Amino acid sequence: MKSRIFKGKSLFYGWIIVAAAALGAFFSGPGQTYSVSIFINSYINGFGWSRSLVSGYYSIATLIAGFTLPLVGKAVDKFGHRKMFAVIPTLLGLTCLWMSIVSHPIMLIVGFFFLRLLGQGSMSLLPSTLVAQWFSRHRGKALSIMGIGGVASFAFFPPANNWLIQNFGAETGWRVWSLALFLLMLPVGWFLVRDKPEDMGETPDGKTSKETKEKKKKDTPKRIVFKDNPWMLGQAMKTRAYWFMIYCTSVPAMINTGVTFHMVSIMQTKGFTPTFAALILSVIAMVQFPMTFIAGFMVDRFKIHIIKAIGYLVYAANLLILLLGTSQQILLVYAALHGVFMAFESVSTNVLWPNYFGRKYQGTIRGTAMTAMVIGSSLGPLPFGFAYDYFSGYSEILFIMMIFSLTASIPAFFSPPPIYSHDGNGSS
Repeated sequence: MKSRIFKGKSLFYGWIIVAAAALGAFFSGPGQTYSVSIFINSYINGFGWSRSLVSGYYSIATLIAGFTLPLVGKAVDKFGHRKMFAVIPTLLGLTCLWMSIVSHPIMLIVGFFFLRLLGQGSMSLLPSTLVAQWFSRHRGKALSIMGIGGVASFAFFPPANNWLIQNFGAETGWRVWSLALFLLMLPVGWFLVRDKPEDMGETPDGKTSKETKEKKKKDTPKRIVFKDNPWMLGQAMKTRAYWFMIYCTSVPAMINTGVTFHMVSIMQTKGFTPTFAALILSVIAMVQFPMTFIAGFMVDRFKIHIIKAIGYLVYAANLLILLLGTSQQILLVYAALHGVFMAFESVSTNVLWPNYFGRKYQGTIRGTAMTAMVIGSSLGPLPFGFAYDYFSGYSEILFIMMIFSLTASIPAFFSPPPIYSHDGNGSS
């Protein structure tokens, strides 16, 4: 369906797509750990459920959601982004309504499952794969702008949830997000989203072939340009780069979820209040916001696997700061460095899959990658909880997570873009 809104205008419709995708990334919030964690005490205090029970249900639901996510990726490839941008927000809005009436542990685990599948998984998958359809040479820049929605979500949802719960109760909080999804995200998805530029008589980046050739000659420094080869999932899975990057992207998902879920407790073991823990999360988001633009510039010009390899080394060093830090100043340095890492990790991961394996089947390929990330995130909270129960602190588990980050840098370094073979077999 060709939109007439911008017909005859110089504005490339892809930038409208970026804005819609940024809103989609923002509305992944109801299913993200940084948002859900604010509601946890409401269930513990309101129903007398134990923290280990709620944490266990959350991990189980996240794990099951991870295995289900590839179905969403296939649906994106089959039905297109526009239809999915109508279906997923609707289902997520209904899930928020469900969470407002939870009164039994079984209802809680069902709600957690759909929050993680539709929020963390689907509403992260849809925006990134949509933007990648509309941009090629400027993919990094476009995805970094889209990422602002995710950063804004990280900064906005925790304090907003806390305010809603304190003033109106957890039930009302969930209903507010349900209403917002129905009134904001759903119409934007249906009326503004278009599947790909070719549907509107345009090309990725909004440039003609002649303009693209001229731009290549003028670019300084040179951008790294990838051929849009139509990798299928089976072909991608035969490459070393696919499996190495699956592992690499799942490691920070595991660590980040574990640290974020227990951030209040981690800060309390160091003698700080929950308010300071909230400040740490806010600083991460505030630093991540401007660094997202720098990350977008960098991934368009430098090798993604090298950026990732360096990033995981920096992340390991930053976990050491969190482990050893005892003053507010040092812990704020940790938060700032974490924001830098998150900016580069988010943008580089979003750019990685379409650059390595093309646009055509990216819903399916990215869906499997998101599965690994969601499964990784499901493995984060429980080890931290067990560590606290057995060691009365988090030193041991933070050291182990630091080792995981170091090991992720090695396969990342040895994962350059695979070579596409027209005989149906890819090679690393």
